Amino acid sequence: MARTVFRLFTMSVAVLLLLGLRVAAEGRRNRCFFNRTQESCVCYNLSEETASSIIQCLPATVVEFWGGDLEKYTALPIRDLDDSVIDTLGSLIIQKIIIGNVLVPEMLLARVLKFFSYTHVQELAFESCIFQGTGDWRDMEGQDLPILSLSFHNVTSAPLTGSEPAFSSLGRWLGTLEELAVTGSRVTSLPCAIGRLLRALHSLNLAHNSLGDGSLAPAFCQGALPQLQQLSLHHNNLSSYHGVCEGVGLLPQLRHLDLSHNQLVADPSSSCQWPPSLLHFNLSNTGLDEVPALLPPHLEVLDMSHNHLHAVDVSLSSMKKLFLSQNLLQAVPSIRNYPMLDTLHLDNNFISELPRAEVKLLGQLQDVAVAGNPFSCSCSGAGGLQALAATGHLGQGWPGDYRCHSPEQYQGWQVAQVPMSVLRCDPATVVAPICVALALLAVAGAVWLARSRSCHRA
Repeated sequence: MARTVFRLFTMSVAVLLLLGLRVAAEGRRNRCFFNRTQESCVCYNLSEETASSIIQCLPATVVEFWGGDLEKYTALPIRDLDDSVIDTLGSLIIQKIIIGNVLVPEMLLARVLKFFSYTHVQELAFESCIFQGTGDWRDMEGQDLPILSLSFHNVTSAPLTGSEPAFSSLGRWLGTLEELAVTGSRVTSLPCAIGRLLRALHSLNLAHNSLGDGSLAPAFCQGALPQLQQLSLHHNNLSSYHGVCEGVGLLPQLRHLDLSHNQLVADPSSSCQWPPSLLHFNLSNTGLDEVPALLPPHLEVLDMSHNHLHAVDVSLSSMKKLFLSQNLLQAVPSIRNYPMLDTLHLDNNFISELPRAEVKLLGQLQDVAVAGNPFSCSCSGAGGLQALAATGHLGQGWPGDYRCHSPEQYQGWQVAQVPMSVLRCDPATVVAPICVALALLAVAGAVWLARSRSCHRA
């Protein structure tokens, strides 16, 4: 009975891909382990003798298979499933499958992928895999699959360019895919024809690859990725701010763009217009020394932390969140330029104090962070921060990460501990009333003296 269930289950979750995995893995037994709390199951290096342990994975929603060499199964006969097997596949609750450290013959993958149509698997992930050879995908023509999220991390395969005919056979399924990630896999291009197949894709992650400026326009061509909303291109070989702008200009629904960790150069004479739908823009760690003159017109979130900015003099009425930590700023940007702003991060810059006029405006924000700056604990410096902290909107780091850089007697002190006496910091509020009182006394004395002399003469 155990072996029968195992066969059915194997056909469902690995569809014969993982049968007989038996590579040695130091410190691990060749079996499956079920985590009841997380409803996940991890299988290492199954052999025919220990394969029955896969039964533990029946109640899991996430199943992982690690290790293996599937070349020997490329010629394995794979027949159509009978009704009892199909019913068994439909009764399983597995929603995500992760396959790692496996050499995957594409010919075998092409023959068994269609069996996933009988399951409820919505996410399929490959990690540190090698895809070998070329598959015959004609059996997938017009085939629906429940898989909505597909990811590849640190995989090796033939270049995507030239594989368009194979992908066209997967068009029906790819047209329903919503999330795709190909990361850390040395990708240099994404053919336009593939992008046109991904009609429902709303999230694309191409981080940690080798994409250059010239690869974007062909990838995001006319008609490609019409529903794309989130695009991650961080840690690639992009260098031209203008080139990226031109490259993504035909993505009508783009809302989130991550260009961080690319060394960008912004041409001030550029006239490129970003998609007006773009709301979230990550330009952190891009080596920029000024805020680009041309930003998306309706931008709500801008991250320019970890750059070389000396000033921020742009004005965006739609801006809600602005992240400027780890720059070279010596002053707080004028909050008046951002009437919708609710979050401002300025950690680890060179700001010495907060002007009184800005403190009042900063106090109206929901989240302000200014930790790690060389604060001058003069009355305006320490007083402004203490007043801001009193509003309850000063972010994480207060009070420990807010320390005085000057004057000498307070150097190293927490800003919160600096005494702010009225006589020291605002003597006018004390001296002025005293002066007025003395003046009134002097006038009263003069009047009394004048009346006394008048009476005495009389």
